[in-house]
Amino acid sequence: MSVSLTRPRTRDIVEEATYPHPPDRVWRALTDGDLIAKWMMRPAGFAAIVGQHFTFQTTPAGAWDGTIRCQVLEVVPGERLSYAWRGGDAGNVGYGSLLDTIVTFTLTGVAGVTRLRVVHAGFELPRNETAFTSMGEGWKKVVRRLDEAISVEETSAS
Repeated sequence: MSVSLTRPRTRDIVEEATYPHPPDRVWRALTDGDLIAKWMMRPAGFAAIVGQHFTFQTTPAGAWDGTIRCQVLEVVPGERLSYAWRGGDAGNVGYGSLLDTIVTFTLTGVAGVTRLRVVHAGFELPRNETAFTSMGEGWKKVVRRLDEAISVEETSAS
């Protein structure tokens, strides 16, 4: 008898942007809770320390309370930040389905600008199809708002 194990098909969201800001400014916006709140959601308990647990709160659905549970997985100051992004409930279908993914921000400074690459990896399809679609659109907005938040911060610091 032959047994075939199948793995769910996974997809990743990848967004890239180039900002007219030095890497240290972009890094600060990725690692300061007050600034994160301006371009994404307010984190509770965030610190850029490997192993740190923190949460985001979004709209609940079904058996899911809307809490996104995160844990910092990697910190390379000024270069890379990665954290687990978990939420949802196994009993939900569509919005609020069980989600166990990883978000990675990678910065590259080049000639006075900073390139940002955001990878939100591990969406299991078809279970996470709704999350993959809506968060794919959401990350496009987030990278634009990140630039706006940095620009406002630079203006107020002047």
